[in-house]
Amino acid sequence: MTAPEIWHQVDDFIEQRLLTKADGPRSAAERADAAGLPHIAVSPPLGALLALLTRATGAHRVLEVGTLGGYSTLWLAQGLPPDGEVVTLEIDATHAAIAMESIRLAQPDARVEVRLGPALDSLDILIADAGPPFDLAFIDADKANNARYVERAIRLCRPGALIVVDNVVRDGRVLEEDSADESVLGTRALYDFVAAEPRLEATAIQTVGSKGYDGLLLAWVRPD
Repeated sequence: MTAPEIWHQVDDFIEQRLLTKADGPRSAAERADAAGLPHIAVSPPLGALLALLTRATGAHRVLEVGTLGGYSTLWLAQGLPPDGEVVTLEIDATHAAIAMESIRLAQPDARVEVRLGPALDSLDILIADAGPPFDLAFIDADKANNARYVERAIRLCRPGALIVVDNVVRDGRVLEEDSADESVLGTRALYDFVAAEPRLEATAIQTVGSKGYDGLLLAWVRPD
């Protein structure tokens, strides 16, 4: 058995044994697959981790950059209290419509706002609106703009908030200094930005599973 086969089977084992509240996200994933959306959402164990991080940080307001079919959105919503809110940003109108329907069917009482448009534009609008700060941000969109997304997330989050960025190892290609791949270059730029940003304290962890070999970056917004 190859390593990827084992990774996939272990993810299945974890899902069967521990993820007892996965029906809503699972239905969203099935609906996204049926609609032909890219198979790039987080794995079930990582989705459950998002719910746990949301709950453990006591988050009431969550920002998501990259909705896709609403799979990770539903996991984030599961970790919120009844008065909590997710604001999720999606550039593709078809993806956004599928996500909104999946959220409505799976968690009709969830307070989820899907904002359609380029994420940088939506983030700038949120900054200009000067609404309540976010307690947690999850970034899983185009990788070329990751550093820009994090910079804006810092401004939108309260001191002590947590920022999580997905896909930061990229099968180890993050080591490629001479890469021409925009996603690799964007990921390396993210590390450079976070390392130089005094408002953040951060680490990254490597992950393996049904989505392959990758990783997460977690950054804490330092209090003022």
